[in-house]
Amino acid sequence: TGPVSSECLGSFLRITLSAKYFEDKYLSFSVVDQSGVAWELDEAMASQCGYTVTYSNWSNIEFRASALSCHSHLERDVFTVTIQIKASHAPDMKNAATHLKRATCHYGPWRPRELVCESNYMEVSVRKEVPQTVKDFIQDEPEDWTLAFPEAKAGEASVWQIVFHQPEEKKALLVSDAWSAGYGLNTTDTRVLLRIPYTAEQIQLVEEQGTTFSAVRSSTFYKQQWVILMVDTTVACPVDGVDYANKTIIWTVPKYIQLLSAGATSFKEVLVEAGVDLHKLSAEEMASRKYVLLNDLNVITMKIPIGAEGGYYKTSVSSGQHGAKYTINLFLEHQWEDNKWGLTKYTIIKEIETPFEQVELAITNNSNLSARLMNVTVGTFLPDVELVNLTIEGVTLAVPEAVQHGCLIYEIRYANGSKAYIIQVPFDAPSIKKEYMSADMRAYTLNVTLMFIIHPTSETFAVPVITVSTVKDAVLPSARGFCDGRNFHLIITRGNVDQNWLPFISDWHLTPEAAQKYNYSLRDNGSHLAISVPFLSSHVDYEDFHTSGIKASLHVTLKDGITLANRKDFSISCRFSPSELIQCLSNGTVVITAVKLVRIADLDTSLLVLRDRECKPSLVTEKTATFKFNVNTCGTNRKFNSTTMTYENEVLYFRPGNDTPVYQLKFVCSYAVKQTVDIRYESKKNPPPSIKPGFGSLALSLKLFKEKSYSDPYQKLEYPVVKYLREALYFEVELLQPEDARLELNLNDCWATKSQSQDSHPQWPILINGCANSEDSYRTVFHEVNYSSRVKFPQHLKRFEVKMFTFVQGTTLLQE
Repeated sequence: TGPVSSECLGSFLRITLSAKYFEDKYLSFSVVDQSGVAWELDEAMASQCGYTVTYSNWSNIEFRASALSCHSHLERDVFTVTIQIKASHAPDMKNAATHLKRATCHYGPWRPRELVCESNYMEVSVRKEVPQTVKDFIQDEPEDWTLAFPEAKAGEASVWQIVFHQPEEKKALLVSDAWSAGYGLNTTDTRVLLRIPYTAEQIQLVEEQGTTFSAVRSSTFYKQQWVILMVDTTVACPVDGVDYANKTIIWTVPKYIQLLSAGATSFKEVLVEAGVDLHKLSAEEMASRKYVLLNDLNVITMKIPIGAEGGYYKTSVSSGQHGAKYTINLFLEHQWEDNKWGLTKYTIIKEIETPFEQVELAITNNSNLSARLMNVTVGTFLPDVELVNLTIEGVTLAVPEAVQHGCLIYEIRYANGSKAYIIQVPFDAPSIKKEYMSADMRAYTLNVTLMFIIHPTSETFAVPVITVSTVKDAVLPSARGFCDGRNFHLIITRGNVDQNWLPFISDWHLTPEAAQKYNYSLRDNGSHLAISVPFLSSHVDYEDFHTSGIKASLHVTLKDGITLANRKDFSISCRFSPSELIQCLSNGTVVITAVKLVRIADLDTSLLVLRDRECKPSLVTEKTATFKFNVNTCGTNRKFNSTTMTYENEVLYFRPGNDTPVYQLKFVCSYAVKQTVDIRYESKKNPPPSIKPGFGSLALSLKLFKEKSYSDPYQKLEYPVVKYLREALYFEVELLQPEDARLELNLNDCWATKSQSQDSHPQWPILINGCANSEDSYRTVFHEVNYSSRVKFPQHLKRFEVKMFTFVQGTTLLQE
């Protein structure tokens, strides 16, 4: 046990590094030779020298060495391998910890020929025998001597040469050249070895009984005293032969391979054994795992159920989707005897990986409603998966940083090595989206994306986690309303769902700026929203009028701040005194305000009249019309009794072409006939009436319009405006603030300058004391202003027309 363990498995030594100990570390492997020199391994050296480094069973690291590897010490039937492992947390291997592992294994007896098919190389070793005569060894390939003999004759006893047989030619390489090309050649007291990486140049692909083999046909020469030894070092390994059907792996290997049996005429099968991870399995063990080993006349077949014991699943990603592949490291040993080689041992190590299969990940919502805690389990995952970060509200966080956003993450491990992740977030955390559903229900939504990494491939994949918990905890806003003599008052008590709800009055968004414009009151302290609206307002609905009062309603709607969907409606209805509509002045002047009723939707307040239809309103809004007249005019009736004089009239509305009014508002003014009033007076010459000057803040605007209708002003981007001489310019001056119906705008002086500065010279007066300039060739023309949807207070506007002119000095045009 411990971080490094070893195991002898036939002609292989396996050293296993504990995944738990070496997790998150950078590793380097070196092989130590008999002189104590450490040779660092890379992929090329490993395949040339008989070493294999691979991952197994969820990140355990496995090192395998052949008994005839380059740096092993072989003495009789015992071989020893020493490896050095360095582990560091830094990629530059700084401050690396060194582990030295030496292991000795016994292997024997050696067969005359042994063939090995490893995952990264092919290996053939044959027994070295000195022949009785040279003739006995040149019968099979006599032409090879012609290629090899001159070099072998001139070389020393340790010089090897190898001849590759290819369909188009034969190629001879000296040992040094073969070694530079990536081939591994070695000799012991009793054996000759050739090792070939699967990437070697001389490899040919051949087919035997439907299975493709990677093959090299070669002869290796060795000069010993006066004898030249030639050894057939042909090797072939299957590269396919794996199929999948009915959740089963089917691996087929031909029994007799032509290249490996050239020159033989008789065959005898000696042994067929199979296993997993270089461990041979008995028939009983195979049956318990539901493995099937079939030894037919021409082929050997292994059938392994996908998911069976001995293999393992590893996580995989395809097109960003999470899935898994089943991996099993099978091996097959086939021994046969023929009349050329005697006994041959053929060992195949075959790591089989099934195709990608998508795996749906379970996301389980175990939220604790009473504790108001979102609790979500994601998984299960295989042990080779690790959560590295998560994205909340567009911010990517490492797992330890998530707690700062109210998110706790736990990893739980199960007995079989798999794992799951638990995410806990309080309902009231900022990362939880809260949404009102209906009635008293609220939805709490966790939306987080988890990013995982797969070891050791470093592939990544994302898992979006969107879970919703519905809780019966919604508190809707409530309201109470009342009216005083002149205003509606609505006080809304906020709940816990309306933080982003917006107040609307009749589909009109009530903002602080809008409330100020209409002289409404809007106050919001976070817990209460107070709204006050005057009785006479364009956003009030008038339902009916009676001697007992005018029934009016105010409708307030709270709408969703994002979707503008209606969420909650409030209404308040009150009766207001009729005296709010009428003033009977002592000088005989009557001021009456008529209101538009909701039941007459098409009523145009500007078309309301008195009994004398020539008497029209002096002030019009969308929902009101105000008349100001003397009691002796406009068709007013007068009645007397002993104490009072009563004047009666009515406001009427006629639809076009109809003399029957659809709207009638009768009103009376009563004056006492006998009334004693004490008046103190003295004779005084009254001065003429005058307007006293005062000071205040006025907001004005000056606009230039495109035509006489005053419907389309020039926009900021359209300036400067180009006009021809004597072409009309239509100006409008408007009083923006204050919005007081009692005010009227009058223009005193208006002049034009050559530059944007109002004090610059020369100047030309357009209006003087409110009148057109009498010296102007083309007089300024005033235009009447009437009520419209854009004009609420006609008395706040003045419109006039000026002909385009330019400044000249003598006959010279002045330019800015």
